[in-house]
Amino acid sequence: MRVLVAEDEETLAELVATGLRRAGFAVDTVYSGDAAIAYLSLHDYDVVVLDRDLPRVHGDDVARTLVAEGSRTRILMLTAAAGMEDRVAGLDLGADDYLPKPFEFPELISRVRALRRRSARPAPPLLERHGLELDTVRRIAIRDGRELDLSPKEFAVLQILLEADGAVVSAEELLERAWDAHADPFTGAVRVAMSKLRGKLGDPPLIRTVQGVGYAL
Repeated sequence: MRVLVAEDEETLAELVATGLRRAGFAVDTVYSGDAAIAYLSLHDYDVVVLDRDLPRVHGDDVARTLVAEGSRTRILMLTAAAGMEDRVAGLDLGADDYLPKPFEFPELISRVRALRRRSARPAPPLLERHGLELDTVRRIAIRDGRELDLSPKEFAVLQILLEADGAVVSAEELLERAWDAHADPFTGAVRVAMSKLRGKLGDPPLIRTVQGVGYAL
């Protein structure tokens, strides 16, 4: 659901981030190893797409730090070196997966999704509740046989609510999991997204507001 891209080639980093956002992920980008460690200590990421040759703090040391801290964040390591020895070395450091450059973007998306499913918050491929079906693989939402035209952000919010299985989800948790680090918590972004989502879900209403606490489906 939330991904950190740590890549020192800024153009590549932004291309990867844009593609991941289109696939429905909340994405932050950093361009050095020390920035990656700082972001990873501040936010709860499902996956980090980690370039091995980062400046200031090497990608290997970022991986070692995550493993030493017992982080649940999955590591997809990127490198220009495609030899078997390099792949083995990266995996031995604690990386969960390894992708040599250049890579095909659909494969990157698929690998990130696979790692997310292995995280501490696994999502089943099909979520269902109250006549609402969410296919998290094909990114399709259906209510009572009607396919919904949801934006990636609306889909992410709906997925979080469905995964909560009726429990209340706070606006703060929605911001943490569905928005990136640049989201201003005082802009009402969650309230606006929720209003649009409710309109697309139609009647009878499925999402209720628990005043001062959050939202539940």
